[in-house]
Amino acid sequence: MIEPTTLLMFFSTSILLALSPGPDNLFVMTQAAQQGRTAGLLVTAGLCTGLLAHTAAVTFGLAALFAASAAAFTLLKLTGAAYLLYLAVQAFRAGTDTGPLSSVDHLRPVVLYRRGIIMNITNPKVSIFFLAFLPQFADPSKGHLSLQLMQLGGVFIIATLIIFGAISILAGVFGERFRQSSSAQKILNRAAAAIFTGLALKLVLAQR
Repeated sequence: MIEPTTLLMFFSTSILLALSPGPDNLFVMTQAAQQGRTAGLLVTAGLCTGLLAHTAAVTFGLAALFAASAAAFTLLKLTGAAYLLYLAVQAFRAGTDTGPLSSVDHLRPVVLYRRGIIMNITNPKVSIFFLAFLPQFADPSKGHLSLQLMQLGGVFIIATLIIFGAISILAGVFGERFRQSSSAQKILNRAAAAIFTGLALKLVLAQR
């Protein structure tokens, strides 16, 4: 198994990576600000479920397909971009009911959870990142390599839950104040639409 000092180093690095600006934490922040901290936490849970899939992909070699196949990489990233554009349209057309809860807050938990999964899984760069990152902390002489990769993936998910959970709470508090005003809420919805559109464009332009 992986030595504790190596795990601690990996966990510290994962915390820093989760803190660095990126599509996933920006997505969580936007959803929490627009719909509340519970929504952000549900999206975070979905994103971490997606990370489980990416961990499995690295463990069983599927990530290598996206690194080697331009067609597979392009298909997946275009799917993700299309979904983000769909969310941008939904945010742009969202209601502006004032008060602690707005019309967008009535999204079912399963919908928010699913958003996180789709957002994460349809980004092939996550699998490629895991393919490059996780093996650096694994040592075949310390045991079964697949088990080590799964362990590292689990530690990365814990770090993501901690940081993204904190982002959800802070953004939720910030967004709640905006939802007290219909004009401010309209601005927040338009900002969310712009962010989703920007994320979609970034994903379309992503290279292997």
